[in-house]
Order: sequence, then C-alpha cells, then structure tokens
Amino acid sequence: MIVARLTNGQVQVHDRLREMVQLAGGLDGRNRLSQESQKRALDCLARFGQRLRDIPPEQLRIVGTNTLRQARNSAEFVARAEQVLGHKVEIVRGQEEARLIYLGVAHSVGDVSGQRLVVDIGGGSTELIIGEKFDPRHLASLRMGCVSLSRTCFGDGRVTSSRLREAELLVQLTLEPLREEYLARGWDVVTGASGSIKAIQDVLISEGLSREGITLDGLRQLRALLLEVRDTAAIAERWQLDPARARVFVGGFVVLHGLCEALAIKRLEVSEGALREGLIYDLLGRIRHEDVRDRTIADVISRFNLDEAQALRVSATALNLLRQACSKWRLAGEEASHLLERAARLHEVGLLLTHDQHHKHGAYVLEHADLPGYSRDDQLLLAALVRRHRRSFPGTAFAHLPRDWAQAAQRLCVLLRLAVVLHRSRSREPLPALVLRVDRRQLELCFPVGWLEQHPLTRADLQSEARLLRKAGFAFRLGRTDSSAARLTAAGSP
Repeated sequence: MIVARLTNGQVQVHDRLREMVQLAGGLDGRNRLSQESQKRALDCLARFGQRLRDIPPEQLRIVGTNTLRQARNSAEFVARAEQVLGHKVEIVRGQEEARLIYLGVAHSVGDVSGQRLVVDIGGGSTELIIGEKFDPRHLASLRMGCVSLSRTCFGDGRVTSSRLREAELLVQLTLEPLREEYLARGWDVVTGASGSIKAIQDVLISEGLSREGITLDGLRQLRALLLEVRDTAAIAERWQLDPARARVFVGGFVVLHGLCEALAIKRLEVSEGALREGLIYDLLGRIRHEDVRDRTIADVISRFNLDEAQALRVSATALNLLRQACSKWRLAGEEASHLLERAARLHEVGLLLTHDQHHKHGAYVLEHADLPGYSRDDQLLLAALVRRHRRSFPGTAFAHLPRDWAQAAQRLCVLLRLAVVLHRSRSREPLPALVLRVDRRQLELCFPVGWLEQHPLTRADLQSEARLLRKAGFAFRLGRTDSSAARLTAAGSP
C-alpha cells in the first residue's frame, strides 16, 4: 500500500506498507485459493484497512492482479476483502497491469531519449512493456512469476542443477512466442521493477557483483552461487533475506536471468516505483479530469470507425434522462454518469462485424478487449449495457454482475435503450424538450403536444419498447408535457 499527497503539483509519498502474502502460493491444482492463503491475505488487509478509513473512495484504488485473475473462487475472496477494507476491489487484466506498472516506473526514474523496456516480475505473472516517456506502446503479461515458478520447480526449497535447467526451459518456452517481436521493436534502456528484482540487485551488490543495477554477467555468476548454496534456508541466511522472500527468490531469479539471456539484455537499472505508484498517477489523472479511459473510448471509436455524431446524440439524450431520474433511482454520482455516457458512445461497436445481433458482438468485444484504464468489472458493466441496449430485456439480464451494481445497471440500461430508440432515425433534427418521471419501476416520458403525432415512427418504436421493458418488470408509458392533456398509454404497457 502507498499513501501519497499532492503538494504544489508534486506527488509526495507519506506512507508505504508492504507484507508478503504470496497469494499465488495458495492456488491449488484446480486454481482455487486455499482457506489458509485467504486468511493470510485478509489478516493483512484488515491491518491496511485501518489506514484507509478516513480516505474518501474517489481518492482510493485497490487492485488485484494475476492470482485473482486466475483463481476460480476469486469472487468469494474479493467479497470478503471488500468487507474487511470497506472499499471496492478491482481486478485488472494483464495488459492494464502492465500499463500501470509502466506509468509508475516512468514517473520514478530519470527521463531518457528513445524507448524504454520495463520488466516487472510478480508472484504469478511477469509484465514486459516497451514505451517512450510516459506512453506505453507495446505490452505483454506472461503467466510466470516468482511464486508460481518457485512452487513448480523448487517446491521443497532445494536448488539443484537439473531443477534449474527445468525452470529455465519453462521460462524459454513462455518467452518463445514474443522473443523475435520484442527484439525487432528494440529499446535504448531497460528498467526492472518489483520486489524480486530489488532483492536480486541487493544480493549482487552484497556479493560484489554489482555496484548498482543488474548485469547479465552478474546474473550468470549468481546462478553458480545458487548451486553452491543449494536451498532456500541457506539463501535466507547468506544474503539476509526475509524467509518469505527467500522461498521465491530462485523462481524470480530464473525468470529475470531467462529474460536477459533471451532478449540479450546486458544491463538493467532498478526502479523504486511500479504498480502502486502507477495507480497513484493514474488516479491523479482521473482527479484532474485527464482520465485515460476517455482516451480509450476515443481510440475505440476511431478504430471501429463508429458514427461519432450518432454516438454523441445518444449519449447526450441518455445523460439528460439520467439527470431527471438520478434522484428517484439513486443514480447520483460521477460513476453512474460516466458508465452511461461511455456505454452510449460505444453501443454500436458491434456494427464493425455485422448489423444483425450487433449488440451481442459489441458486448463480446467490450468484455474481452484490452481497454486501458478499465478493470475487469468495469468492462463487464460496459458490456452488459451494450448487450441489452436493444431487443430482448429479461429481468435476469444483469444477475451476473456484482451485487452492488446489478440494479443500477438495469436502470441505466433502461435510459440507454430509450435514448437509442429516440435516435433510431439518425436524424440531425434535435429532440424536443423531454420530461421523464420515474417512480420505482414506473416510467413516464412526456413530449410537447403534437410532437408524437408528427413522428409516428418514433411513437411506434416507443410503444414497442414498452412491451420489451414490461418483460423486465418496468411499466413505461408516454405522456404530454402540458399537464391538462390526457395521458397516452403505450400499447402493451400496464
């Protein structure tokens, strides 16, 4: 955990807390977290949670990485973690983890001309990022880390020549698909980040194999020393390592050594900053309204050649309806409006493939694509809104979402559906002043007198939408904005 304050435009770190929980070590053969590893992690989070009590939610981010991406019972653990912490936990995808790591490193080391390769070895994954200045350009997250490799090849703590060769082969097999691609892209400087890399640097310095940083020659000499030491207990004693670090030291070493050999890395500097610092700077961007998620939306619109004018029309109308419904439907706050706006702007992303069923194609793209700035749950929410923005709308459509978002997502989707219907003609003609009244699961959308009569197709579309909303338990009707006029009930609505 890192706690920082913005002072005179500069980030000042006020507190750092770190405990080696090694959650990846708690994964069994079925990729389920053991109760023991969960308890170890939850006890740690309970201690951290005390420090977080007075920090507003909008100034805080808590993320889970590879182990929670892999664990089949991660949802159960995250629910318990959120209860202990009193805050939401996000699970980020591998590419997003890599982006945040690069951001943290780029802000923690000196600027260089040209491209930088960043290497971060975590417990269950290793991230490789090529970027320039603060811009990550090529990212990869590999499923190998210090904990997972140590458990696989050095589970009982013994280090032998045959086990080292076995671990090195696993690393080379993992690197093989991307080795040529990375070498072709090239870089001018290499920076390492993470506890494993810092520990390796400390050991090299203590052995007189380096003054600062890590060299390939130093790693080769350290390999020979590991065969002399022979087990993790001796590693901890010789190099004064915490026992928890010593147990995963060899796995981290093999990953780094293998990377340097495969990518011809002769030397790398070591950064103090990584994922946690990246989260600080990413959160700072959101606070300053420099949110990377907005750039992501713009990139997707451009890449998929979406009709941006139509997307903006739908977005503006959806947000107008939200402003009128937010109080009664408890949808106040930036998070709900941002989600609705982004879903509205991306609702036609599936059209790149085909018009038929494009809402399903769009949902698949948004759920599974790498979207910088988005957590796994963020993408799940976006995909759910896009999936149900047209056609069927069953009452169970959002049952798969996190419990605290299911009802809100259903209500936001109702507003998105209405906005899409109102702009189905793709006309540039502005809509009249609309009045939306909501009361629990009842909605009334009011138009100026005579407008619906002049737009019979829109009226028919809205009447059809009333029948679809009814299946989800919503009663929707049309009305007039002059209070003296009789209300018009949509066909098929209660």
